[in-house]
Amino acid sequence: MEQKMFNVGKVVNTHGIKGEVKVVPITDFEERFTPGSKVYWVSEDERQIIHLEIDGWRKHKHFHLLHFKEYPSINDVEQLKGGMLKITEDQLTPLEEGEYYYHQIIGLNVMTQSGEEVGTIKEILSPGANDVWVVQRKGKKDALIPYIDDVVKKVSLQEKKVIIEPMEGLLD
Repeated sequence: MEQKMFNVGKVVNTHGIKGEVKVVPITDFEERFTPGSKVYWVSEDERQIIHLEIDGWRKHKHFHLLHFKEYPSINDVEQLKGGMLKITEDQLTPLEEGEYYYHQIIGLNVMTQSGEEVGTIKEILSPGANDVWVVQRKGKKDALIPYIDDVVKKVSLQEKKVIIEPMEGLLD
């Protein structure tokens, strides 16, 4: 059985001549990029997969600059541009209670405490202080649900549902 893989960064370019690549991170866990960490590079068409070990990491502007073991020059990493860096499910970091990975939340059904069906979470936005869950509703525009204790009352991964107490105007 093929393992599920999760995106942690996109290789957008090379940097310098010593084999570094510019990566836009797609993770809140910076330790994914520390030297010794292992990632999989997957080509844009998903036909090529390369197992890589990070042996250098630093931040530069809004990017992470990574260097991979056995990739000493720009010529070695040129082929990596445009690809996605991924990890496998068994590389996921355990979370505290009440914390969830995006892939666990997307697809859950949203209901109000009174039992009214709201819709299905289709996307998660991270605009600042808290995440916002985008809920697709039937015949209505998407609802934006802030992930805060006043609104989100219960998350049940087993039942695949979220119970909310909508603030006034939230579902209008």
